[in-house]
Amino acid sequence: MSNIDPPLLQVQGLVKHFPVNAGWFDRNPNKVRAVDGIDIHLHAGETLGVVGESGCGKSTLGRLVLRLIEPTQGKVVFAGQDLCGLSADQLRSQRKEMQIIFQDPFSSLNPRMTVFQCLSEPLKLHHLHSGRHTERVQELLKLVGLAPEHAQRYPHEFSGGQRQRIGIARALAVEPQLIVCDEAVSALDVSVQAQVVNLLQDLQRRFGLAYLFIAHDLAVVKHIADRVAVMYLGRVVELADKNQLFEQPRHPYTQALLSAIPRPNPSIKKQRTLLGGDVPSPMNPPKGCHFHTRCPHATELCQTTVPSIQVHGTHQIACHFWQDLPLPDSVTCQPNLSRDAQHLKLLQSAFVQTS
Repeated sequence: MSNIDPPLLQVQGLVKHFPVNAGWFDRNPNKVRAVDGIDIHLHAGETLGVVGESGCGKSTLGRLVLRLIEPTQGKVVFAGQDLCGLSADQLRSQRKEMQIIFQDPFSSLNPRMTVFQCLSEPLKLHHLHSGRHTERVQELLKLVGLAPEHAQRYPHEFSGGQRQRIGIARALAVEPQLIVCDEAVSALDVSVQAQVVNLLQDLQRRFGLAYLFIAHDLAVVKHIADRVAVMYLGRVVELADKNQLFEQPRHPYTQALLSAIPRPNPSIKKQRTLLGGDVPSPMNPPKGCHFHTRCPHATELCQTTVPSIQVHGTHQIACHFWQDLPLPDSVTCQPNLSRDAQHLKLLQSAFVQTS
């Protein structure tokens, strides 16, 4: 990965509003502002983690990047080509360079298709490995730690972790450059999460893959990501190198997220940042800074003016007063960010052997 090279993926001013009609005679339908102006980039071989509360627009962002849903406005540039300007046929050809791993490994697989059929279907669609689909499917299964004989089984015959490995194999089948991991490990047990995360990292080293890794578990994100983007109500409020973000979070929302992580050792005391009020509705987000209704440092300026992205080295913060805010106690952001002591220990152990 080299930051000198042009980004593999560049998102510029991306917006997605979903119209909500109140009735037949409603001439001014409301809009759910799922993604409200996002600028991010991703280099080849890099992992960008995207975190935030449920409903902040993380999954919508992932689907917009792949153009599984159409943006309201903005650009998605992949390998120098604007995806929003492609026709259906051009987009299908480009799709083999971009794949997705879904959250639920059971519902994302067709229960009526065997593993062989699931993995060979994208090969047929994109005319890859003609005449050797059986060999290619066996290669894919070995890559993700499964046996060749698993090819003739159906999804219900596997555990959750094995099904997610099949989903990863399906994403790898067309040899993509970018994979969107949409909560790819959140539905798995802690020990299985560790195995799948280590598998993803091993595959990234082998094939130079870029990951857009969407998650809510900050321990997993800290383990796998190179940079982290924090989203709130459709906007990126902070983006930085993972170590910098975890050690020196500058946005009040990021500080609150990190302070809310439970610790396995109750003897370690830490300062907790409590947010007032509820998360506003994305149908009617607050004016100015979306976070001002819950921010303990908000002023009148925050209520009226949208904060611009402030750049501090490689650190980007969308806050008017980030330079004046105190940094949280160092205890808050130390490396042990798991839900329990076993979690991080498992995440740090590379015990998955893949061929």
